[in-house]
Amino acid sequence: MKQKTIEHTKLKIIPLGGLEQIGMNITAFEYEDSIIVVDCGLSFPEDDMLGIDLVIPDITYLRDHVDKVKGFFITHGHEDHIGAIPYVLRELNVPIYATKLTIGIIEHKLREHNMLTKVKRKVVRYGQHINLGSFRVEFIRTNHSIQDAAALAIYSPAGIVVHTGDFKVDYTPVFGDAIDLARLGEIGKKGVLALMCDSTNAERPGFTMTERSVGRTFDNIFAEHKNSRIIIATFASNVDRVQQVINSACKYGRKVVVEGRSMVNIISTATELGYLDIPDNTLIDVEQLRNYPDEQTVLITTGSQGESMAALSRMASGMHKKIAIKPKDTIIFSSNPIPGNEKAVSNVINELFQKGADVIFQDAHVSGHACQEDIKLIYSLVRPKYAIPVHGEYRHLMAQKKVAQELGYDNENIFILSSGDVLELDEEGAAVTGRVHVGNVMVDGLGVGDVGNIVLRDRQHLAEEGIIIVVLTLESGSGQVLAGPDIVSRGFVYVRGAESLMDEARQVLVGTMHQMMDKHVTDWSRIKTEIKDSLGEFVWKETKRRPMIIPIIMEV
Repeated sequence: MKQKTIEHTKLKIIPLGGLEQIGMNITAFEYEDSIIVVDCGLSFPEDDMLGIDLVIPDITYLRDHVDKVKGFFITHGHEDHIGAIPYVLRELNVPIYATKLTIGIIEHKLREHNMLTKVKRKVVRYGQHINLGSFRVEFIRTNHSIQDAAALAIYSPAGIVVHTGDFKVDYTPVFGDAIDLARLGEIGKKGVLALMCDSTNAERPGFTMTERSVGRTFDNIFAEHKNSRIIIATFASNVDRVQQVINSACKYGRKVVVEGRSMVNIISTATELGYLDIPDNTLIDVEQLRNYPDEQTVLITTGSQGESMAALSRMASGMHKKIAIKPKDTIIFSSNPIPGNEKAVSNVINELFQKGADVIFQDAHVSGHACQEDIKLIYSLVRPKYAIPVHGEYRHLMAQKKVAQELGYDNENIFILSSGDVLELDEEGAAVTGRVHVGNVMVDGLGVGDVGNIVLRDRQHLAEEGIIIVVLTLESGSGQVLAGPDIVSRGFVYVRGAESLMDEARQVLVGTMHQMMDKHVTDWSRIKTEIKDSLGEFVWKETKRRPMIIPIIMEV
């Protein structure tokens, strides 16, 4: 009898983040007593998450099944795939498997968190297989906007799942070899149970351009702007893009300055590991800029997404300590705005134009994600039984569903999952059979998870309506008012312009306290409630605002 249950165990695929959004990618694969996890990313806060630095996934499910978790497999070194590792691995001490550059970037992150000695790491080569519990995982070469990206073939007793990670098909990559389409085809011939494919660009028709085309664009821009300083903003992690800037700089006899902490970190890691080829005497320190005329220098900087604290944003607003934008500067945005960042990017571009700079933000970027024709190619090679679009907002997942339908997939074999869904599948069938707890854990400074929805709601309330603090002193025993009530307000109205409003508010409170005294009420919580209610009602009537009201009672 026992033999039969083993045969009929299904594979569970449980996305714990990364669906309905760009970022925070993390997926658990479970078979009997084994769980492996693919990626462990963060996402950046929404506009309404006031004061929050970053958002990481809630790993309650993994914590509850910690004895089953065997290891983490990381597809590539972008923040939305590795950013939560230092936080998550404090709670789950299991090994990490990834390619050489990815491990190098993760190690830098772990060193910053004083965790380098605590976390086991293993560098995996393409084609290598790792056996963990019921799973065997193979790393397959892909192309992306960072080197050493990998797709994963996950072998389980229920069948093979191919997870593409973030990928594009680039036949002429700047560094290393093209995506291993032959291996994907070989695995496809064995029979693949499910394909989890990157959906970020699934709305875009055609093929994704090769990264080398950006190098040609840079060459043209350098040739046209021989008499100005060139500043190029791109993602810190796009090592190939940095390589092409350095190639063009060398070709046109310019020195290169790297500005922005994350950019400096990744370039030093990539250079140490041999993923960047920088000729001697090309890089100079920012302090040496003054020793060279503008037309002999190039700056590579962070801030292509308009982030307020990034180097380019500080230059644009005149806040950068060492670099000021000059009227003849040529500034290139070598990225597309991530959805939601358009306004911030637009503001930085406007500020740069106001300072007299020439800003180029067209055609200096190609995506690192597969467009529709590339996605069709992967489906045709892998030929999965089930299609599971991943990595993207709902509309991106739906766009990939349409692509799969064009290829002849039936609706019941395409699964648009939400974070937290438990998909159970084998050769016999597949179905969503339940949900697990998922959510956002907010990181604010050194606090992880100590800011929840209630605190955020309070912050929004304070940001939108302000605060009024009412201070009064009562005599102990009798409960008579000895001093106050005094009113202090912040972010509500400018007090000097609203003395009469404040006087009236104080009169309302004096009246409330008289009523309390007449009724011989000495219970502080009752007094505080009455103060909040009477003052709140008065303020709403006069201003149509609802500030946060905090009564403070002292006893003498």
